[in-house]
Amino acid sequence: MSIESSAPTMLVITADPSENLLKEPMGQRGSIDGQHNEPVSASEMLSHSMPLSDPFNPMNWPLHRKIYTSFCAWLFAAAVAFGATCFTAGKTDFIRDFKIGDGVPVSFVAGLSLYLWGIAFAPIWTPHVAERTGRSLIYLIGLPVSALFVLGAGLSHSLGGVLACRFFAGLTGGPCLVLIEGTFADIWSAKTTNTYYAFLGTAAYFGASLGPLAGGYLMKATDNWRWTQYFNCIVLAIVFFFGLGQSETYQREIPRRRARYSGTSRKDFIRRQDPALSGESLGEMLRITVFDAIIGPFTDPVIALSTLFLLSNFAVVFQWFISVPAALGAPPPMGPGYTVDRIGFAIGLTGTVGSTCAALMSISIEQINSGMFKKSIQKAPTAIEYRLIPAMIGQFLITTSLFWIGWTVSPDFSPIVPIVGTAVYIFGNASIIISIIPYLFDAFPPAGTLTALTSAASGRLLFAGFLPMVILYDITALTPKWAFGTFGFVSIAMWPIPFLLFRYGATWRAKSRFSKASMAMHDEEAIHRKLPGRDSLATHNSGTTSI
Repeated sequence: MSIESSAPTMLVITADPSENLLKEPMGQRGSIDGQHNEPVSASEMLSHSMPLSDPFNPMNWPLHRKIYTSFCAWLFAAAVAFGATCFTAGKTDFIRDFKIGDGVPVSFVAGLSLYLWGIAFAPIWTPHVAERTGRSLIYLIGLPVSALFVLGAGLSHSLGGVLACRFFAGLTGGPCLVLIEGTFADIWSAKTTNTYYAFLGTAAYFGASLGPLAGGYLMKATDNWRWTQYFNCIVLAIVFFFGLGQSETYQREIPRRRARYSGTSRKDFIRRQDPALSGESLGEMLRITVFDAIIGPFTDPVIALSTLFLLSNFAVVFQWFISVPAALGAPPPMGPGYTVDRIGFAIGLTGTVGSTCAALMSISIEQINSGMFKKSIQKAPTAIEYRLIPAMIGQFLITTSLFWIGWTVSPDFSPIVPIVGTAVYIFGNASIIISIIPYLFDAFPPAGTLTALTSAASGRLLFAGFLPMVILYDITALTPKWAFGTFGFVSIAMWPIPFLLFRYGATWRAKSRFSKASMAMHDEEAIHRKLPGRDSLATHNSGTTSI
Protein backbone atom coordinates (compact mmCIF):
# COMPACT_ATOMS: atom_id res chain seq x y z
CA MET A 1 0.00 0.00 0.00
CA SER A 2 1.17 3.53 -0.56
CA ILE A 3 -0.10 6.92 0.47
CA GLU A 4 -0.56 9.77 -1.93
CA SER A 5 -1.91 13.25 -1.39
CA SER A 6 -3.69 15.32 -4.01
CA ALA A 7 -4.96 17.98 -1.62
CA PRO A 8 -4.09 19.08 1.90
CA THR A 9 -6.87 17.05 3.45
CA MET A 10 -7.58 14.35 0.89
CA LEU A 11 -5.70 11.06 0.69
CA VAL A 12 -5.86 8.60 -2.15
CA ILE A 13 -5.05 5.05 -1.14
CA THR A 14 -3.50 2.88 -3.79
CA ALA A 15 -2.84 -0.82 -3.51
CA ASP A 16 0.42 -2.68 -3.34
CA PRO A 17 3.24 -0.37 -2.35
CA SER A 18 5.83 -0.41 -5.04
CA GLU A 19 9.50 -0.63 -4.33
CA ASN A 20 10.02 2.04 -6.99
CA LEU A 21 7.85 4.50 -5.06
CA LEU A 22 9.84 3.85 -1.91
CA LYS A 23 13.01 4.53 -3.88
CA GLU A 24 11.97 7.90 -5.25
CA PRO A 25 14.12 10.84 -4.15
CA MET A 26 12.64 12.82 -1.31
CA GLY A 27 13.01 15.96 -3.37
CA GLN A 28 10.42 14.56 -5.77
CA ARG A 29 7.96 13.49 -3.15
CA GLY A 30 5.58 14.94 -0.67
CA SER A 31 4.05 18.03 -2.20
CA ILE A 32 1.36 19.16 0.20
CA ASP A 33 0.52 22.47 -1.34
CA GLY A 34 -2.60 21.14 -2.99
CA GLN A 35 -1.15 21.83 -6.44
CA HIS A 36 0.44 18.47 -7.16
CA ASN A 37 -0.63 14.86 -7.04
CA GLU A 38 2.56 13.42 -5.56
CA PRO A 39 3.32 10.88 -2.84
CA VAL A 40 3.76 12.18 0.69
CA SER A 41 6.41 10.90 3.10
CA ALA A 42 5.52 9.83 6.62
CA SER A 43 7.33 12.76 8.22
CA GLU A 44 5.40 15.17 6.01
CA MET A 45 2.07 13.52 6.86
CA LEU A 46 2.85 13.75 10.58
CA SER A 47 4.24 17.29 10.52
CA HIS A 48 3.00 19.08 7.41
CA SER A 49 -0.80 18.92 7.45
CA MET A 50 -1.32 22.64 6.67
CA PRO A 51 -1.27 23.95 3.09
CA LEU A 52 2.00 25.53 2.05
CA SER A 53 0.01 28.61 0.99
CA ASP A 54 -1.21 29.19 4.57
CA PRO A 55 0.72 32.10 6.12
CA PHE A 56 0.38 30.44 9.53
CA ASN A 57 2.20 27.33 8.33
CA PRO A 58 5.49 27.25 10.30
CA MET A 59 7.33 26.66 7.04
CA ASN A 60 6.22 30.16 5.98
CA TRP A 61 7.38 31.90 9.13
CA PRO A 62 10.04 34.62 8.89
CA LEU A 63 13.53 33.20 9.20
CA HIS A 64 14.16 34.81 12.61
CA ARG A 65 11.03 33.14 14.03
CA LYS A 66 12.06 29.77 12.63
CA ILE A 67 15.54 30.10 14.10
CA TYR A 68 14.29 31.25 17.51
CA THR A 69 11.74 28.43 17.84
CA SER A 70 14.23 25.84 16.62
CA PHE A 71 16.88 27.12 19.01
CA CYS A 72 14.40 26.99 21.90
CA ALA A 73 13.77 23.30 21.16
CA TRP A 74 17.53 22.75 20.91
CA LEU A 75 18.16 24.41 24.28
CA PHE A 76 15.35 22.49 26.01
CA ALA A 77 16.77 19.17 24.78
CA ALA A 78 20.35 20.14 25.62
CA ALA A 79 19.33 21.22 29.15
CA VAL A 80 17.72 17.84 29.85
CA ALA A 81 20.80 15.99 28.55
CA PHE A 82 22.97 18.30 30.69
CA GLY A 83 21.07 17.15 33.76
CA ALA A 84 21.89 13.51 33.05
CA THR A 85 25.66 13.91 33.26
CA CYS A 86 26.33 16.96 35.44
CA PHE A 87 25.46 14.67 38.36
CA THR A 88 28.42 12.36 37.63
CA ALA A 89 30.99 15.05 38.51
CA GLY A 90 29.95 14.88 42.18
CA LYS A 91 31.02 11.25 42.64
CA THR A 92 33.57 11.69 45.45
CA ASP A 93 31.42 13.87 47.69
CA PHE A 94 28.27 11.83 46.90
CA ILE A 95 29.96 8.64 48.07
CA ARG A 96 31.25 10.37 51.19
CA ASP A 97 27.89 12.00 51.94
CA PHE A 98 25.90 8.77 51.79
CA LYS A 99 28.70 6.50 53.03
CA ILE A 100 28.21 3.97 50.27
CA GLY A 101 31.72 2.55 49.99
CA ASP A 102 34.78 3.08 47.88
CA GLY A 103 35.38 3.18 44.14
CA VAL A 104 32.29 3.84 42.03
CA PRO A 105 29.35 2.08 43.73
CA VAL A 106 26.37 0.96 41.69
CA SER A 107 24.12 3.10 43.87
CA PHE A 108 25.95 6.19 42.59
CA VAL A 109 25.88 5.08 38.95
CA ALA A 110 22.15 4.43 39.39
CA GLY A 111 21.70 8.20 39.62
CA LEU A 112 22.74 8.39 35.96
CA SER A 113 21.03 5.18 34.85
CA LEU A 114 17.65 5.96 36.42
CA TYR A 115 17.64 9.39 34.79
CA LEU A 116 18.19 7.71 31.39
CA TRP A 117 15.54 5.10 32.09
CA GLY A 118 13.08 7.85 32.93
CA ILE A 119 13.79 9.45 29.55
CA ALA A 120 13.29 6.04 27.89
CA PHE A 121 9.55 6.19 28.63
CA ALA A 122 9.11 9.56 26.91
CA PRO A 123 8.91 8.21 23.32
CA ILE A 124 6.01 5.98 24.39
CA TRP A 125 3.58 8.64 25.60
CA THR A 126 4.82 11.98 24.30
CA PRO A 127 3.53 11.64 20.67
CA HIS A 128 -0.01 10.93 21.90
CA VAL A 129 -0.10 13.83 24.35
CA ALA A 130 1.40 16.17 21.74
CA GLU A 131 -1.32 15.15 19.28
CA ARG A 132 -3.93 16.40 21.72
CA THR A 133 -2.22 19.44 23.23
CA GLY A 134 0.43 20.54 20.76
CA ARG A 135 4.15 20.64 21.42
CA SER A 136 4.74 24.00 23.10
CA LEU A 137 2.60 23.17 26.15
CA ILE A 138 4.60 20.01 26.84
CA TYR A 139 7.88 21.92 26.58
CA LEU A 140 6.70 24.60 28.98
CA ILE A 141 5.26 22.17 31.55
CA GLY A 142 7.74 19.31 31.31
CA LEU A 143 10.92 21.34 31.78
CA PRO A 144 9.97 23.17 35.02
CA VAL A 145 8.52 19.98 36.51
CA SER A 146 11.80 18.23 35.71
CA ALA A 147 13.63 21.12 37.40
CA LEU A 148 11.59 20.56 40.57
CA PHE A 149 12.66 16.91 40.67
CA VAL A 150 16.28 17.91 40.07
CA LEU A 151 15.98 20.32 42.99
CA GLY A 152 14.43 17.52 45.04
CA ALA A 153 17.44 15.33 44.31
CA GLY A 154 19.74 18.09 45.51
CA LEU A 155 17.79 18.63 48.71
CA SER A 156 17.19 14.98 49.55
CA HIS A 157 19.13 13.46 52.45
CA SER A 158 18.27 9.86 51.67
CA LEU A 159 19.79 7.80 48.89
CA GLY A 160 16.38 6.47 47.86
CA GLY A 161 15.00 9.99 47.64
CA VAL A 162 17.86 11.10 45.39
CA LEU A 163 17.44 8.14 43.05
CA ALA A 164 13.64 8.51 42.88
CA CYS A 165 13.94 12.21 42.05
CA ARG A 166 16.55 11.48 39.39
CA PHE A 167 14.19 8.99 37.72
CA PHE A 168 11.25 11.40 37.67
CA ALA A 169 13.48 14.26 36.51
CA GLY A 170 14.30 12.15 33.44
CA LEU A 171 10.69 11.04 33.01
CA THR A 172 9.30 14.59 32.98
CA GLY A 173 12.18 16.18 31.08
CA GLY A 174 12.44 13.40 28.51
CA PRO A 175 9.69 14.76 26.22
CA CYS A 176 11.99 17.68 25.34
CA LEU A 177 14.38 15.19 23.75
CA VAL A 178 11.49 13.60 21.84
CA LEU A 179 9.67 16.75 20.73
CA ILE A 180 12.73 18.43 19.23
CA GLU A 181 12.53 16.05 16.25
CA GLY A 182 8.89 16.95 15.59
CA THR A 183 9.52 20.66 16.07
CA PHE A 184 12.27 20.73 13.46
CA ALA A 185 10.18 18.59 11.10
CA ASP A 186 7.29 21.07 11.46
CA ILE A 187 9.45 24.04 10.52
CA TRP A 188 11.95 22.78 7.97
CA SER A 189 11.52 20.98 4.67
CA ALA A 190 11.75 17.19 4.47
CA LYS A 191 14.26 17.70 1.64
CA THR A 192 16.82 18.69 4.28
CA THR A 193 16.07 16.01 6.88
CA ASN A 194 19.69 14.97 7.44
CA THR A 195 20.78 18.60 7.58
CA TYR A 196 18.33 19.73 10.22
CA TYR A 197 18.72 16.47 12.16
CA ALA A 198 22.48 16.99 12.16
CA PHE A 199 21.89 20.23 14.02
CA LEU A 200 19.20 19.01 16.41
CA GLY A 201 21.20 15.84 17.05
CA THR A 202 24.03 17.87 18.55
CA ALA A 203 21.71 19.07 21.35
CA ALA A 204 21.93 15.81 23.31
CA TYR A 205 25.68 15.47 22.71
CA PHE A 206 26.47 19.07 23.63
CA GLY A 207 24.27 18.94 26.72
CA ALA A 208 25.65 15.62 27.94
CA SER A 209 29.25 16.69 27.23
CA LEU A 210 28.97 20.06 28.97
CA GLY A 211 27.45 18.47 32.10
CA PRO A 212 30.74 17.06 33.44
CA LEU A 213 32.55 20.21 32.32
CA ALA A 214 30.33 22.50 34.40
CA GLY A 215 30.07 19.93 37.19
CA GLY A 216 33.84 19.61 37.40
CA TYR A 217 34.36 23.31 37.99
CA LEU A 218 31.47 23.38 40.45
CA MET A 219 33.00 20.55 42.47
CA LYS A 220 36.37 22.24 42.48
CA ALA A 221 34.77 25.44 43.81
CA THR A 222 32.31 23.93 46.31
CA ASP A 223 33.31 20.28 46.93
CA ASN A 224 29.57 19.63 47.33
CA TRP A 225 27.76 17.29 44.94
CA ARG A 226 24.44 19.03 45.66
CA TRP A 227 25.62 22.04 43.70
CA THR A 228 25.59 19.92 40.56
CA GLN A 229 21.81 19.74 41.05
CA TYR A 230 21.33 23.35 42.13
CA PHE A 231 23.26 24.62 39.12
CA ASN A 232 21.25 22.26 36.91
CA CYS A 233 18.07 23.94 38.20
CA ILE A 234 19.51 27.35 37.36
CA VAL A 235 20.28 26.19 33.80
CA LEU A 236 16.76 24.77 33.40
CA ALA A 237 15.22 28.01 34.71
CA ILE A 238 17.22 30.16 32.28
CA VAL A 239 16.26 27.94 29.35
CA PHE A 240 12.61 27.94 30.43
CA PHE A 241 12.36 31.74 30.54
CA PHE A 242 14.22 32.04 27.24
CA GLY A 243 11.70 29.68 25.65
CA LEU A 244 8.53 31.35 26.91
CA GLY A 245 8.13 33.16 23.59
CA GLN A 246 8.27 30.06 21.41
CA SER A 247 5.36 29.46 19.04
CA GLU A 248 3.32 26.33 18.58
CA THR A 249 4.62 24.40 15.56
CA TYR A 250 2.39 21.32 15.36
CA GLN A 251 0.31 21.83 12.26
CA ARG A 252 -2.77 20.05 13.56
CA GLU A 253 -2.74 22.11 16.75
CA ILE A 254 -2.32 25.54 15.12
CA PRO A 255 -5.75 25.46 13.39
CA ARG A 256 -7.36 24.31 16.65
CA ARG A 257 -6.07 27.36 18.49
CA ARG A 258 -7.16 29.64 15.69
CA ALA A 259 -10.61 28.09 15.44
CA ARG A 260 -11.85 30.01 18.44
CA TYR A 261 -11.51 33.26 16.46
CA SER A 262 -14.10 31.96 13.99
CA GLY A 263 -16.54 31.07 16.76
CA THR A 264 -15.81 27.33 16.71
CA SER A 265 -15.10 25.58 19.98
CA ARG A 266 -11.94 23.55 20.24
CA LYS A 267 -13.90 20.39 20.97
CA ASP A 268 -16.09 20.79 17.88
CA PHE A 269 -13.12 21.55 15.67
CA ILE A 270 -11.22 18.48 16.88
CA ARG A 271 -14.29 16.35 16.17
CA ARG A 272 -14.22 17.54 12.54
CA GLN A 273 -10.48 17.03 12.10
CA ASP A 274 -9.03 14.04 10.31
CA PRO A 275 -8.26 11.12 12.64
CA ALA A 276 -4.87 11.24 14.36
CA LEU A 277 -2.25 9.24 12.50
CA SER A 278 -0.75 8.17 15.83
CA GLY A 279 -3.97 6.42 16.86
CA GLU A 280 -7.36 7.57 18.14
CA SER A 281 -8.32 5.06 20.81
CA LEU A 282 -6.24 3.98 23.79
CA GLY A 283 -5.92 0.56 22.23
CA GLU A 284 -4.52 1.98 19.00
CA MET A 285 -2.04 4.15 20.89
CA LEU A 286 -0.86 1.22 23.01
CA ARG A 287 -0.50 -0.93 19.92
CA ILE A 288 1.59 1.61 18.01
CA THR A 289 4.05 2.76 20.68
CA VAL A 290 4.05 -0.19 23.10
CA PHE A 291 3.11 -3.57 21.67
CA ASP A 292 4.34 -3.04 18.10
CA ALA A 293 7.43 -1.27 19.43
CA ILE A 294 8.27 -4.40 21.43
CA ILE A 295 7.37 -6.86 18.67
CA GLY A 296 8.85 -4.85 15.79
CA PRO A 297 12.52 -5.67 16.41
CA PHE A 298 11.66 -9.38 16.30
CA THR A 299 9.42 -9.35 13.23
CA ASP A 300 10.56 -6.61 10.86
CA PRO A 301 14.07 -6.59 9.35
CA VAL A 302 14.32 -2.80 9.01
CA ILE A 303 13.29 -2.14 12.63
CA ALA A 304 15.37 -5.09 13.86
CA LEU A 305 18.59 -4.02 12.17
CA SER A 306 18.13 -0.32 12.93
CA THR A 307 17.38 -0.95 16.60
CA LEU A 308 20.26 -3.43 16.99
CA PHE A 309 22.66 -0.99 15.33
CA LEU A 310 21.63 1.83 17.65
CA LEU A 311 21.64 -0.37 20.76
CA SER A 312 25.14 -1.65 20.17
CA ASN A 313 26.55 1.84 19.61
CA PHE A 314 24.50 4.09 21.86
CA ALA A 315 24.84 1.83 24.90
CA VAL A 316 28.57 2.58 24.97
CA VAL A 317 28.15 6.39 24.96
CA PHE A 318 27.11 6.97 28.56
CA GLN A 319 29.62 4.54 30.04
CA TRP A 320 32.28 7.12 29.14
CA PHE A 321 30.90 9.35 31.90
CA ILE A 322 31.82 6.62 34.39
CA SER A 323 34.92 5.01 32.86
CA VAL A 324 36.72 8.18 31.72
CA PRO A 325 36.74 9.83 35.19
CA ALA A 326 37.88 6.52 36.70
CA ALA A 327 40.73 6.22 34.20
CA LEU A 328 41.87 9.85 34.18
CA GLY A 329 41.40 10.34 37.92
CA ALA A 330 43.48 7.31 38.93
CA PRO A 331 46.67 8.42 40.74
CA PRO A 332 50.11 7.66 39.25
CA PRO A 333 51.44 5.23 38.26
CA MET A 334 48.05 3.74 37.25
CA GLY A 335 46.74 6.99 35.75
CA PRO A 336 47.49 10.68 35.24
CA GLY A 337 45.70 11.75 38.44
CA TYR A 338 43.58 14.42 36.74
CA THR A 339 41.49 16.66 38.98
CA VAL A 340 37.72 16.68 38.53
CA ASP A 341 37.74 19.94 36.57
CA ARG A 342 40.35 18.65 34.10
CA ILE A 343 38.37 15.44 33.66
CA GLY A 344 35.23 17.48 32.96
CA PHE A 345 37.11 19.61 30.45
CA ALA A 346 38.36 16.49 28.64
CA ILE A 347 34.84 15.01 28.42
CA GLY A 348 33.30 18.31 27.35
CA LEU A 349 35.88 18.85 24.62
CA THR A 350 35.65 15.34 23.17
CA GLY A 351 31.84 15.36 23.09
CA THR A 352 31.40 18.76 21.49
CA VAL A 353 34.19 18.32 18.94
CA GLY A 354 33.14 14.79 17.99
CA SER A 355 29.45 15.61 17.52
CA THR A 356 30.27 18.81 15.62
CA CYS A 357 32.42 16.86 13.17
CA ALA A 358 29.59 14.34 12.70
CA ALA A 359 27.07 17.11 12.03
CA LEU A 360 29.32 18.83 9.49
CA MET A 361 30.00 15.54 7.71
CA SER A 362 26.31 14.65 7.54
CA ILE A 363 25.34 18.08 6.21
CA SER A 364 28.07 17.93 3.58
CA ILE A 365 26.97 14.47 2.42
CA GLU A 366 23.34 15.56 2.11
CA GLN A 367 24.30 18.66 0.12
CA ILE A 368 26.42 16.55 -2.24
CA ASN A 369 23.59 14.05 -2.67
CA SER A 370 21.07 16.83 -3.30
CA GLY A 371 23.30 18.21 -6.05
CA MET A 372 23.57 14.77 -7.63
CA PHE A 373 19.78 14.31 -7.55
CA LYS A 374 19.18 17.67 -9.21
CA LYS A 375 21.63 16.92 -12.02
CA SER A 376 20.39 13.39 -12.70
CA ILE A 377 17.00 13.00 -11.05
CA GLN A 378 15.96 10.05 -13.22
CA LYS A 379 19.04 8.06 -12.29
CA ALA A 380 18.84 8.79 -8.59
CA PRO A 381 18.26 5.58 -6.63
CA THR A 382 16.62 5.31 -3.23
CA ALA A 383 16.53 8.68 -1.52
CA ILE A 384 15.98 7.80 2.12
CA GLU A 385 18.50 4.96 1.88
CA TYR A 386 21.05 7.61 0.96
CA ARG A 387 20.57 9.01 4.46
CA LEU A 388 22.51 5.96 5.67
CA ILE A 389 25.85 7.09 4.21
CA PRO A 390 27.06 8.84 7.41
CA ALA A 391 26.37 5.61 9.34
CA MET A 392 28.50 3.64 6.88
CA ILE A 393 31.42 5.93 7.67
CA GLY A 394 30.70 6.29 11.37
CA GLN A 395 30.78 2.58 12.14
CA PHE A 396 34.41 2.30 11.04
CA LEU A 397 35.31 5.27 13.24
CA ILE A 398 33.67 3.52 16.21
CA THR A 399 35.61 0.30 15.72
CA THR A 400 38.89 2.17 15.28
CA SER A 401 38.32 4.30 18.38
CA LEU A 402 37.40 1.38 20.65
CA PHE A 403 40.62 -0.51 19.90
CA TRP A 404 42.52 2.79 20.03
CA ILE A 405 41.21 3.59 23.52
CA GLY A 406 41.57 0.05 24.84
CA TRP A 407 45.23 -0.19 23.87
CA THR A 408 46.27 3.31 24.97
CA VAL A 409 44.61 3.60 28.41
CA SER A 410 47.82 2.83 30.25
CA PRO A 411 50.71 4.66 31.88
CA ASP A 412 52.76 3.99 28.73
CA PHE A 413 50.76 6.57 26.76
CA SER A 414 49.94 10.20 27.31
CA PRO A 415 46.32 10.63 28.50
CA ILE A 416 45.79 12.85 25.45
CA VAL A 417 45.90 9.77 23.22
CA PRO A 418 42.79 7.97 24.62
CA ILE A 419 41.05 11.35 25.00
CA VAL A 420 41.42 11.94 21.26
CA GLY A 421 40.22 8.38 20.69
CA THR A 422 37.08 9.17 22.69
CA ALA A 423 36.41 12.18 20.42
CA VAL A 424 36.71 9.87 17.42
CA TYR A 425 34.19 7.52 19.05
CA ILE A 426 31.70 10.36 19.55
CA PHE A 427 32.26 11.39 15.92
CA GLY A 428 31.31 7.90 14.76
CA ASN A 429 28.45 7.45 17.21
CA ALA A 430 26.81 10.78 16.39
CA SER A 431 27.17 10.01 12.67
CA ILE A 432 25.14 6.85 13.17
CA ILE A 433 22.39 8.57 15.19
CA ILE A 434 22.18 11.43 12.67
CA SER A 435 21.85 8.85 9.90
CA ILE A 436 19.60 6.06 11.24
CA ILE A 437 16.92 8.20 12.91
CA PRO A 438 16.22 10.36 9.80
CA TYR A 439 16.09 7.12 7.83
CA LEU A 440 13.38 5.78 10.14
CA PHE A 441 11.46 9.08 9.82
CA ASP A 442 10.20 7.98 6.40
CA ALA A 443 10.79 4.24 6.44
CA PHE A 444 7.08 3.44 6.90
CA PRO A 445 3.68 5.14 6.84
CA PRO A 446 3.00 7.26 9.95
CA ALA A 447 1.91 4.57 12.42
CA GLY A 448 4.79 2.30 11.40
CA THR A 449 7.20 5.22 11.61
CA LEU A 450 6.13 5.97 15.20
CA THR A 451 6.55 2.30 16.07
CA ALA A 452 10.05 2.17 14.60
CA LEU A 453 11.16 5.42 16.24
CA THR A 454 9.77 4.39 19.64
CA SER A 455 11.47 1.02 19.49
CA ALA A 456 14.80 2.56 18.52
CA ALA A 457 14.65 5.43 21.03
CA SER A 458 13.42 3.54 24.09
CA GLY A 459 15.60 0.52 23.40
CA ARG A 460 18.85 2.43 23.07
CA LEU A 461 18.16 4.46 26.22
CA LEU A 462 17.42 1.35 28.27
CA PHE A 463 20.72 -0.15 27.19
CA ALA A 464 22.52 3.16 27.68
CA GLY A 465 21.42 3.14 31.32
CA PHE A 466 22.49 -0.47 31.88
CA LEU A 467 26.09 -0.44 30.64
CA PRO A 468 27.43 2.28 33.01
CA MET A 469 26.38 0.09 35.95
CA VAL A 470 28.66 -2.76 34.89
CA ILE A 471 31.44 -1.12 32.86
CA LEU A 472 33.95 -0.74 35.70
CA TYR A 473 33.47 -4.38 36.71
CA ASP A 474 34.14 -5.38 33.10
CA ILE A 475 37.27 -3.24 32.90
CA THR A 476 38.54 -4.60 36.24
CA ALA A 477 37.89 -8.21 35.24
CA LEU A 478 39.07 -8.00 31.63
CA THR A 479 41.53 -5.03 31.68
CA PRO A 480 40.80 -1.98 29.51
CA LYS A 481 42.44 -3.61 26.50
CA TRP A 482 40.02 -6.52 26.43
CA ALA A 483 36.95 -4.70 27.77
CA PHE A 484 37.02 -2.07 25.02
CA GLY A 485 38.39 -4.62 22.59
CA THR A 486 35.26 -6.70 23.16
CA PHE A 487 33.13 -3.69 22.26
CA GLY A 488 35.33 -3.27 19.20
CA PHE A 489 34.68 -6.82 18.03
CA VAL A 490 30.94 -6.34 18.60
CA SER A 491 31.10 -3.19 16.45
CA ILE A 492 32.77 -5.19 13.66
CA ALA A 493 29.77 -7.54 13.68
CA MET A 494 27.56 -4.49 13.06
CA TRP A 495 29.44 -3.40 9.90
CA PRO A 496 27.05 -5.05 7.40
CA ILE A 497 23.91 -3.42 8.84
CA PRO A 498 23.89 -0.03 7.05
CA PHE A 499 24.93 -1.69 3.79
CA LEU A 500 22.11 -4.25 4.09
CA LEU A 501 19.60 -1.47 4.77
CA PHE A 502 20.96 0.51 1.83
CA ARG A 503 20.69 -2.44 -0.54
CA TYR A 504 17.49 -4.15 0.63
CA GLY A 505 15.76 -1.53 2.78
CA ALA A 506 13.27 -0.38 0.14
CA THR A 507 12.21 -3.96 -0.62
CA TRP A 508 11.84 -4.84 3.05
CA ARG A 509 9.85 -1.69 3.75
CA ALA A 510 7.48 -2.36 0.84
CA LYS A 511 6.75 -5.85 2.19
CA SER A 512 6.62 -4.87 5.85
CA ARG A 513 3.50 -5.62 7.85
CA PHE A 514 3.82 -2.12 9.33
CA SER A 515 3.31 -0.62 5.89
CA LYS A 516 0.31 -2.86 5.21
CA ALA A 517 -1.23 -2.48 8.66
CA SER A 518 -0.88 1.30 8.55
CA MET A 519 -2.44 1.44 5.12
CA ALA A 520 -5.36 -0.71 6.22
CA MET A 521 -6.06 1.71 9.06
CA HIS A 522 -5.81 4.71 6.74
CA ASP A 523 -8.02 3.00 4.18
CA GLU A 524 -10.78 2.90 6.76
CA GLU A 525 -10.15 6.53 7.67
CA ALA A 526 -10.13 7.70 4.04
CA ILE A 527 -13.89 8.30 4.23
CA HIS A 528 -13.30 11.17 6.62
CA ARG A 529 -10.91 12.81 4.19
CA LYS A 530 -13.05 12.96 1.08
CA LEU A 531 -14.52 16.33 1.94
CA PRO A 532 -11.69 18.68 1.02
CA GLY A 533 -10.63 21.41 3.31
CA ARG A 534 -11.93 20.28 6.70
CA ASP A 535 -8.77 21.38 8.44
CA SER A 536 -7.70 23.81 5.77
CA LEU A 537 -11.09 25.55 5.42
CA ALA A 538 -11.19 26.15 9.14
CA THR A 539 -7.61 27.35 8.89
CA HIS A 540 -8.45 29.90 6.21
CA ASN A 541 -11.81 30.90 7.67
CA SER A 542 -10.26 31.75 11.01
CA GLY A 543 -8.80 34.92 9.59
CA THR A 544 -5.32 36.18 10.21
CA THR A 545 -5.30 36.47 13.97
CA SER A 546 -2.02 35.25 15.41
CA ILE A 547 -1.87 32.55 18.00
